[in-house]
Amino acid sequence: MFKTLKSDLSSSIVVFFVALPLCLGIALASNAPLMAGLISGIVGGILVGILSGSQLGVSGPAAGLTVIVSSSILVLGSWDNFLSAVILAGIIQFAFGYFSLGFLAYFFPLSVIYGMLSGIGILIILKQIPHAIGYDKSFFGEEEFSQLNHENTISSLIHSFSDFDYFSILIFIFSICLLIIWEKKLSNKFDIFKIIQGPIVVVFLGAAFVFLNQSGFFSLNISSEHLVTISDENLLSNFHFLTIPNIDNFLNLETYKIALLIAVVASLETLLCLEATDKLDPQRRVSPPNKELKAQGIGNLICGFVGALPVTQVIVRSSANINFGAKTKLSAIFHGFWLLIAVVFLIPIMSLIPLASLSAILIIVGYKLAKPVIFKEMYSSGKEQFIPFIITIIGIITINLLNGIILGLIAGLLFSLYRSYQNSYELKDVITNKNGVESHYISLAEEISFFNKASLMQKLESIPNGSQVTVDFARNKYMALDIEVTLKDFETNAEYKNLKVKFINNN
Repeated sequence: MFKTLKSDLSSSIVVFFVALPLCLGIALASNAPLMAGLISGIVGGILVGILSGSQLGVSGPAAGLTVIVSSSILVLGSWDNFLSAVILAGIIQFAFGYFSLGFLAYFFPLSVIYGMLSGIGILIILKQIPHAIGYDKSFFGEEEFSQLNHENTISSLIHSFSDFDYFSILIFIFSICLLIIWEKKLSNKFDIFKIIQGPIVVVFLGAAFVFLNQSGFFSLNISSEHLVTISDENLLSNFHFLTIPNIDNFLNLETYKIALLIAVVASLETLLCLEATDKLDPQRRVSPPNKELKAQGIGNLICGFVGALPVTQVIVRSSANINFGAKTKLSAIFHGFWLLIAVVFLIPIMSLIPLASLSAILIIVGYKLAKPVIFKEMYSSGKEQFIPFIITIIGIITINLLNGIILGLIAGLLFSLYRSYQNSYELKDVITNKNGVESHYISLAEEISFFNKASLMQKLESIPNGSQVTVDFARNKYMALDIEVTLKDFETNAEYKNLKVKFINNN
C-alpha cells in the first residue's frame, strides 16, 4: 500500500479541498450544526476508509440525504433525537451487509452506471458555473434540481449571468487555465508536476491572493460569500460532541421509520457509487459490496454517537480521488486526517479559499465524467443501452440522483423484460478435478442479458484460486454489455487469483 504513498498523499489533499466546503454546505442545507458535517467527513475518511474494501471510494456526508435529514430533525423534535435515528440506521446497514444484501449492486446495468457518472458530471458543471462567476446563492455541493433558495438549476444559471462578481471570474479563469496547462503540458514533461497536483497549487494561489488583499496589497472588495465561510463561533454553535442517546427516543416509532429510510437510501447510494467507482478504477478492482455496507453501518453508528451527519460513499469526492491519481485507500484515509487537522488548527486559513478556485477543480472533474466519447460509445452500443443511459442523465439533472437512477433502472428493466420474453437463458458450469487442480467449463446460452450478471459474477467469484477456467460462448448470439464487461474484468483480474482463463467464441 505504501508503495503508492506519493500518489495517494497528493490526491488526498485535492480531495480534502473538495470535501471541506461540501461537508459545510451539506450541513448547512440539512439544518444541522456545521461541525456535524466536518465530523462526518472525518469519520467517513478515517474510520470507513480503514474498514472499507473499496480502494478508491471516499465516504462522507451526502447531498442526497439533506432533505431527509432536515425533515427528520423537525419530525423528531431536536438534533439530539435525530442522532438516535442515525445510530439505528448504522445498525440496520451493518445488518444489510451481514445478511449479504450487497448483491443488489450487481443488478445495476452498465447503461445506468455510465448514465449516473455522465449525469453527475453534467450536473457538477451546471451547478458550479454560478459559483465560478460569483453567484453563491445556493450551498456548495447542491445536487437537487429544486434548490433550497427557491431557485432551480436552470434559473440559478440564468440569474448568475446578471449578478456575477469580477473577483470570482478572475480567480476562476486563472484556475481553470492553470489546471489545463498543468495536466496537458507541465505534468507530461516534468516529474515534479506529477507529484504536486495542479488543484493544490490553484487553491494555494487563490488563498494567497485573498490573504494579500486582506493585508492591503490590493484594494478589491471581496465578499465573504465568495469564500469558504467558517468561523470558530458558527462551527461550534449547536454542536455537542459525544452525544448520549435519549433512551425514550428509542421507544418512538418515528425514529425507527426514519432510521430505516436513512439506511435504505444511504445503502443504495453507497452501492451505486461502489459500482461506479470500480468502473472508473484504472486497475478494474472489484470492491466487496457486503463489506462496504458493514463499513458504512459502523461509520453511521459512530456518527450517531459523536454528533455527525450520516455518511455514504459519495461519487463526486470518489471521482475526484481517481482523477487526481489515487492508487489505494490511503488517499481517502489521509483526506479524513486533513479534515481533522483543519478543524483543530487551520480554520482561519481555510476561510481564505475562494469558491471559484474549487469550482474550477470540480468542473474539470465533471468534464472527465461526462466526456463526449462516452455518449458516442453508448450510442454505438444500441438503443437498449443508449435509452436507459440518456433517461438516467435527464432524471439526475432534472430531479435528483436517486430518482434519476430509478428511472434509468425502469427503462433498462423494460428492455430486458422484452428480451427475456422472447428468449430463455442458461448458465452451466461443469467442474472437473485433475491432479488437485479444479477445472471449470462455463457454457453461456445463445441469449444472455444483464439479469444474468448477478449469477455470473457470483459463479466467477466462487472459483477457487489456482483453477483453470474455460468460458464457452461459441453459440452466443446476443450478449449484454454488462456481461461482456464482466468477462473482460474477470480476465483482467485473473492473475491476482492465479487463474488460467480461456475464452471460446464463435469468431
